[in-house]
Amino acid sequence: MTARSDIENITQRIRERSRPTREAYLARLDDAAGRTAHRGVLSCGNLAHGFAACNLHDKELLAADRVPNLGIITSYNDMLSAHQPFETFPQLIKQAAREAGGVAQVAGGVPAMCDGVTQGQPGMELSLFSRDVIAMSAAIGLSHNMFDAAVYLGVCDKIVPGLLIAALTFGHIPAVFVPAGPMTSGLANDEKARVRQLYAEGKVGRAELLEAESKSYHGPGTCTFYGTANSNQMLMEIMGLHTPGSSFVNPNTPLREALTREAARQALSITALGNAFTPVGRMIDERSIVNGVVGLHATGGSTNHTIHLIAMAAAAGIRLNWQDISELSDAVPLLARVYPNGLADVNHFHAAGGMGFLIRELLDAGLLHEDVQTVWGEGLRPYTIEARLADDGTVARAPAPLESGDAKVLAPASAPFQSTGGLKVLKGNLGSAIIKTSAVKPERHIVEAPAIVFHAQEELNAAFKAGKLDRDFIAVVRFQGPKANGMPELHKLTTVLGILQDRGFHVALVTDGRMSGASGKVPAAIHVTPEALDGGMIGRIEDGDVIRLDAHAGTLEALVADDVLAGRKTTIPDLSANGFGMGRELFAGFRALAARADQGASAFGMA
Repeated sequence: MTARSDIENITQRIRERSRPTREAYLARLDDAAGRTAHRGVLSCGNLAHGFAACNLHDKELLAADRVPNLGIITSYNDMLSAHQPFETFPQLIKQAAREAGGVAQVAGGVPAMCDGVTQGQPGMELSLFSRDVIAMSAAIGLSHNMFDAAVYLGVCDKIVPGLLIAALTFGHIPAVFVPAGPMTSGLANDEKARVRQLYAEGKVGRAELLEAESKSYHGPGTCTFYGTANSNQMLMEIMGLHTPGSSFVNPNTPLREALTREAARQALSITALGNAFTPVGRMIDERSIVNGVVGLHATGGSTNHTIHLIAMAAAAGIRLNWQDISELSDAVPLLARVYPNGLADVNHFHAAGGMGFLIRELLDAGLLHEDVQTVWGEGLRPYTIEARLADDGTVARAPAPLESGDAKVLAPASAPFQSTGGLKVLKGNLGSAIIKTSAVKPERHIVEAPAIVFHAQEELNAAFKAGKLDRDFIAVVRFQGPKANGMPELHKLTTVLGILQDRGFHVALVTDGRMSGASGKVPAAIHVTPEALDGGMIGRIEDGDVIRLDAHAGTLEALVADDVLAGRKTTIPDLSANGFGMGRELFAGFRALAARADQGASAFGMA
């Protein structure tokens, strides 16, 4: 089935815009494949170093260059719940590779930081740029040129985008992404949010707050709300980088282990040494990228991907922009209600039919490109399934259910929760911004109120505690962009602004920073571009200026005369504290080189 004409038209526009950079990228892939598709290019000394620690059997195989060698890039650490399960994956992968007649080696590890740990802390200012560090770290592991394919073990916020940038940079070999799955359900997300709000109001203490948080984040696996981490898993499956049905299977289960072994075998089967060579740089094309954006909208996914998708696409020579993302949002209905867009978590989504149901509904409605290449073969239709454990311990698959298992969580395309995906681009005299409306009530999509200007989220929180914010206003939190301080998520604002909104005030946020991947119920114009430190007009706003945020019309305007606004100068606050502590001094070069948010905020200059 072909994609609907509006989806195809946007794809074609991206294809035409990308033609020069995409053709140059593919030419580089062909050159790399011709020179590096086997270990025969390595000298004897090179090769001896490469397999010195292997057992004798694997050394003989690698020396003869007769079998595929699978590189493992892992983000394992045992502090982060989402990545702790990866501890056992290399041994599973090596065993599966050996049984399939191949070899697997851990090519390298990449750092994995958790925004949940660093939210509101200085370390959060390293978060966005950790994506670029992860890409570079993976590149170092793969630079030894020992591998015919690679598997990437990653889950969370910046880790998967960084790994995919690396995979596409080494796009002349196949890549299979292997998830660890979400933790089992704990304290309901709405109850967790209620306790957080009570704590912010001083109605419960730290002990009660920590108890609630610990019951919510309680075991191995990804956090269960639908933020950036779980949006990553959705993207990898709908873009054909996972094996079918593997995104949301819980860790430490027989099915999870079976899926991991299967992923290793599949990666070995699609190398240049076989008959189904699938280099990831050719597999991922403009259609795959559009499918990823469609999935983001259909599930109400993370606003962080309005940055990451642009950077990931750029790594493959594909020029995606915010206008493409916004127009696709207008075309794609919302089919999932997962917190913060609803009360359910990703385990409920998976139980209701999950990715198999979602992909089938989108395919049948003509909202996805079916004729794409995936790690599983030709076409996306094989992903319309549910993965199960067979009697022999392998993976079995059955068609996804024809009806949703829970109509409050997962809807058919014929009866969506809303007609659009809920991500929009706002434009006006303050520049461009992103707003996520899927969790915001329609009556709050337009806010017009005086500005109160802050240069840090701590300033806003202090004003709230002092009782100075009990009124209608739009909070302008600036000097939070990539160049200013690394663009940390301003997570501490969510609870405070939510309290004020619940008190009946008309409030909104305008910022050149990011919000959480689980941006919630308060209207927020985020990623304002250009940022204040880069000459953006957000830097010229003064207290009392009336701002109008209109998510219906797609506008963000300071209701200030053009000549008055143009005549003002940006006063840059003292930002020196952003440059030191918790490793921030090591990232000065990243801040200086960072591209704009609408260009992927990368220090590589790919976009």
